[in-house]
Amino acid sequence: MHSVSIHEESANAVERLAAHVQEAPVVHPIWWTAVRFTLVTAVLFGLCYPLLMTGLAGLLFSHKAAGSLILHNGQVIGSELIAQSFTSDRYFHPRPSAAGNGYDATSSGGSNLAQSNKTLVTRIQGDIDKLAAQNPGRPVPIDMVTTSGSGLDPDITPDNAYYQAPRVAKARGLSEDAVRKLIDQQTTQREWGFLGEPRVNVLELNLALDQLSK
Repeated sequence: MHSVSIHEESANAVERLAAHVQEAPVVHPIWWTAVRFTLVTAVLFGLCYPLLMTGLAGLLFSHKAAGSLILHNGQVIGSELIAQSFTSDRYFHPRPSAAGNGYDATSSGGSNLAQSNKTLVTRIQGDIDKLAAQNPGRPVPIDMVTTSGSGLDPDITPDNAYYQAPRVAKARGLSEDAVRKLIDQQTTQREWGFLGEPRVNVLELNLALDQLSK
């Protein structure tokens, strides 16, 4: 009798222990969960998503995805998105640039000078006086003497281009009307009719100018 009682008590203890083990929740260390989550999101959003977007951009918008590059005789000569320096009277000039030493894509930025800064005021007034002498009696377009925030704005206003037309026409021996018509052809209107302002890409205009002069 005594030995049977001990056996029953042992069996009951084993059953209670087994039931306790079954009921106890399985606990994963929080650091392991964090590591797995980090790995999954890194692969999904750091690898898969960029590759997917790059592939779609190259398929649907190949020109823009490649940097909006401009080719001439099979050679890349610039981008629609980045201004270049033109100083010859035979070409249209872009806006002034404060990016590095001027039009430096590795040093994009403005001058950060306030409107009351003497250096800025002197520079702008000097540019206005110089430009006004080219076309007496005509107001100088504001974008001819002010830099853009990036210093790399590839576009100018149509008014800016028209202001330069007499100089370009004279330097190339063209009629001013022919140059103005070219400007009209190269003017991009507002997106969807209401976004942005009419603009002229300087590099594309100068390339068209070279074609006109041939």
